[in-house]
Amino acid sequence: MSLTSIPILEVVHLSKTYQSASSPLQVLQDISFSIQPGETVSIVGPSGSGKTTLLGLCAGLDRATHGYVALNGTRLQDQSEDALARIRNENIGFVFQNFQLLPTLTAIENVMVPMELKKEKNIRSRALELLDQVGLADRSHHYPSQLSGGEQQRVSIARAFANQPKILFADEPTGNLDAETSEKIEALLFNLNKAAATTLIMVTHDLELAGRTNRIIKLKGGKLIADEIKKDREELVP
Repeated sequence: MSLTSIPILEVVHLSKTYQSASSPLQVLQDISFSIQPGETVSIVGPSGSGKTTLLGLCAGLDRATHGYVALNGTRLQDQSEDALARIRNENIGFVFQNFQLLPTLTAIENVMVPMELKKEKNIRSRALELLDQVGLADRSHHYPSQLSGGEQQRVSIARAFANQPKILFADEPTGNLDAETSEKIEALLFNLNKAAATTLIMVTHDLELAGRTNRIIKLKGGKLIADEIKKDREELVP
């Protein structure tokens, strides 16, 4: 991996406050960091520390109250909703804890969705290739309800890489899976990510999983309390 001086993601004095009926709730307070292309980063912290909120802001799924996020040099705060949708589809892949597959589409159709949005050609063969890489080529015409949790997450991972993203966001990618299935999903996620040279930013409560990334950002009470980078940044995956 070759780190450059140009960050793929910049988070600058980021704060997020939600207005509630009783009083404002500040979820994030003055968070700043930058991430280089090719890094693998875990965001960890206790429940309610703001991990998922931070991930959503970084991915342009929500807007900050103060500060800004720049993705691949573009400030997300300055973009319209249509522009944000286009930026996400051109730059970002997602893997969620609850898979978020479309129930009325087959596995291969779910993987094809990001490519259809980009109006790419030969997308069925590309989708089948991705399903083959995650070991599900023979399940391509099954619907999510016909797949196990581990199989659904493998489809989700294939879909995440379908648009060849520059950055992959994963929110508790093994949170709903048993230990044995989790290990297989982790290996698949890291191997595909390394092969594609994608930047990986992952929220997880699993410290062992976090230890497989080359950087760990720790949150507590909405504040960044530690940013630990491995001395050998070339060792992305054990």
